[in-house]
Amino acid sequence: MPFVPNTDADRAAMLAAIGAGSVEELFADVPAARRFPKLELPKALSELEILRELDALAKKNEATDSGAWFVGGGAYSHFVPAMVPALAGRGEFLTAYTPYQAEVSQGTLQAIFEYQSMAAALFGVETVNASHYDGATALAEAVLMALHAVSGRPRVMIPAALHPEYREVLATYLEAFEVEVVEWKGSAAEAAKGVDARTACFVVQWPDFEGEVHELSGVADAVHAAGALLLVHVDPIFAALAKSPGSLGADIVTAEGQALGNALYYGGPYLGMMGATAKLVRKMPGRIVGEAKDKTGRTGYVLTLSAREQHIRREKAVSNICSNQGLVMLQSTIYMAALGKHGLARVARLCWDKAHYAAAELGKLPGFKVVNRTFFKEFLVHTPVPAAELVAKLEKRGVHPGLALSRWHPERTHELLVAVTEMNTKEQIDLLARSLAEASK
Repeated sequence: MPFVPNTDADRAAMLAAIGAGSVEELFADVPAARRFPKLELPKALSELEILRELDALAKKNEATDSGAWFVGGGAYSHFVPAMVPALAGRGEFLTAYTPYQAEVSQGTLQAIFEYQSMAAALFGVETVNASHYDGATALAEAVLMALHAVSGRPRVMIPAALHPEYREVLATYLEAFEVEVVEWKGSAAEAAKGVDARTACFVVQWPDFEGEVHELSGVADAVHAAGALLLVHVDPIFAALAKSPGSLGADIVTAEGQALGNALYYGGPYLGMMGATAKLVRKMPGRIVGEAKDKTGRTGYVLTLSAREQHIRREKAVSNICSNQGLVMLQSTIYMAALGKHGLARVARLCWDKAHYAAAELGKLPGFKVVNRTFFKEFLVHTPVPAAELVAKLEKRGVHPGLALSRWHPERTHELLVAVTEMNTKEQIDLLARSLAEASK
């Protein structure tokens, strides 16, 4: 988009319209001494000097390939095939933004259509949007959607083991609404019996933040019998191995798409995925792309059911989150297309098997106990000494054993969240076990 500066005549006309005599007059309320502070900037550097400084700063970061990496907590180290960034980095994709002149952007629209089609198959629902900022905002938007879809029900039930940062984002979203948030513990099936006529939605994180995979059979029946909606936030890699949330009765499915072909990116940008049943499609935020035919019969792609966001009056909008994560979404699209359903299932199986091998090895260590009954690629371990101490000791050896839960729950000092993906080798897992045993003495 070109920058078109205002001419002197343009500025004079605007100043006259607001009754100001000069541009300086607009800043009269700012104390004169504060208007143009002297910037204590360092002396300019050459390109070579800047590159050296940036390289030195970059080397202070911990990289997943710098040692044995077992850190998860919502952002995971997965293998990204070289073709994913190679194709996504093409100029026509890399510079694309939200398709405001949608029908002109046929390539972008087709990419979104393919993404939505594959994600819908993965989640087991009829429709998927494009998209949200990350998994946390997708979940929060889904809760708002449920509250709007089931009006007159001000209660939301969330798991006590929901990701702590997701809970914070949800609280921010709901701050302006009179909504009662109730935390449930134990099994999802038992907790679902507490859904009542005041409940809009019952939320399950699958697996939850502590790695536990809850049994969902019968949960949807109990939730629907009370007239509420079932919202499942799923690990998309796990969805390739387990029954889809939609087939288990979920009305809304959300996920963090980082695991699908995207690197850790220092914490973002990530991809908030959301899908729903057909009956909720009009309540969904975000964009939906449909396939159509022109008058000559050629296939084309269009934004459809677009009574949402900035396309209509803001006060009538389903949501004011209006930027889809186009490039991150594209990488997930290429990743899913490259691996296919069998490849995704293979990745999921590797995560499952390696995580269970790691849990078995850690469970043999004196004073260590694996908490989970059923888990996928992440599990919780009770440690004989404070987990934060173990993390600090092992990181000096190039072993990153996981996340100490005291980071979010100060009282839970002896709990370590360990993540294992297809990237971890048997040698690394054995090294983790030996290192934890030595560091806990």
